[in-house]
Amino acid sequence: MSDAAQPTAAEVRAAAEAVKTALDRHLAAVERRSGEEDPAVYDAFNELAAAAEAYDELLYDRYDEVTPFEIPGEDTLPPYTGPEEPSALSVLIRRDYAVAEPQRLMAQARRVEAADEEGTGAETSDTVHGALGLLFGEFEPDEIASRHKEFGLEEGDSTIWVTAADESAEPGEWLDAPFEQVDPQRVVCRFDVSAVFDEEFDHDEDDDEGGDGGLAELEEDLDADLDPDLDEDLDEDGAAARLEADRDR
Repeated sequence: MSDAAQPTAAEVRAAAEAVKTALDRHLAAVERRSGEEDPAVYDAFNELAAAAEAYDELLYDRYDEVTPFEIPGEDTLPPYTGPEEPSALSVLIRRDYAVAEPQRLMAQARRVEAADEEGTGAETSDTVHGALGLLFGEFEPDEIASRHKEFGLEEGDSTIWVTAADESAEPGEWLDAPFEQVDPQRVVCRFDVSAVFDEEFDHDEDDDEGGDGGLAELEEDLDADLDPDLDEDLDEDGAAARLEADRDR
């Protein structure tokens, strides 16, 4: 960043004062909270997070320094305000893939075409676009998720949101814009999968003493607790079972 674009020292100090003010407001809101999902606490939390993030950015731009605070991401959901006993649900699913092996993808699509006796007359499997249409039309999304490597795909991030509704939607009501009117305050639960979480987990493991988080010691303890005669008994039982199976053939 050029010197002309850098924030001034006064701007950094003003951002620091904003963090202090937001911190005081957050503490006051927590002390006055009316319940576990008090909206005042939620608003104060967001204000504190925004102030801390702004200060962190200015501090880095001006002094090339960072704070020790971890700013929560935008995936933090607001307090749930939907019905306590929902009578209807919507499940919103997003799964990202990279087309890692286009040739494998198109080969699988050609198998689908070959198995289709009626056929379409057009070789749509000769393009990635056409192959994707064939495969997602033939297989359920869950099956593609479990067999993605067979289709030349590489998994990216994914998420599932379960949202509550007062009543079921009318047939065809939301088909034109299925994901536009999601109220985050009606999300009952969500499940996220991302390589970001794997990297954080690996980092935590590296920080543990011994590097393996005590896993090796746990395995040794388990081995020590096992009955040494158990493996022999299992081998004898397995051999007996195989002989019995051979006799039945």
